[in-house]
Amino acid sequence: MNSRNSSARRTSKVTAEVETGASVEAATRTDTGSDTLRPLHEFAMAFTSSPRGARLARRLVSHRLDAWGHPYDGRVNDALTLITAELAVNAVRHGHVAGRDFHVRLTHGTDTLLVEVTDTRTERVPLLSDLEPPGDAEFGRGLLIVAGLATRWAVAPRVGAPGKTVWAELRLA
Repeated sequence: MNSRNSSARRTSKVTAEVETGASVEAATRTDTGSDTLRPLHEFAMAFTSSPRGARLARRLVSHRLDAWGHPYDGRVNDALTLITAELAVNAVRHGHVAGRDFHVRLTHGTDTLLVEVTDTRTERVPLLSDLEPPGDAEFGRGLLIVAGLATRWAVAPRVGAPGKTVWAELRLA
């Protein structure tokens, strides 16, 4: 696993700075205001862009949440695991580029959890819609599930490389 608590800088919808050791600086959301997020824990890993990679991402996020004090059968773990599963499946189904992985980043703040799923397809951006697909449609409800469970979510262009990041935030309070 690639869990990191060392020097890192990431710029997208969320900018986080994690210093060497245990001290952590605040990260500031730049998308819809200036909520302050103090990362307590962070997990990041690349996964093969396949159904197996999507399953592994979901399982590792659930395991990491349990290790961070959100038990497997708890509301927070259930919700964020389902959100991660939907975003990971979308990254595999709609964001797949041969030979390229998708990335998952999970950040635990003082009052929020944030999951980001990044893939390398730029032209296939999810639509932000509340319209349900027809009743007999087999696909198309994943982002409605994300919208229903997450406090907020959005899509951002990937910084420094082609692709996009779909993120979802879950408030703990």
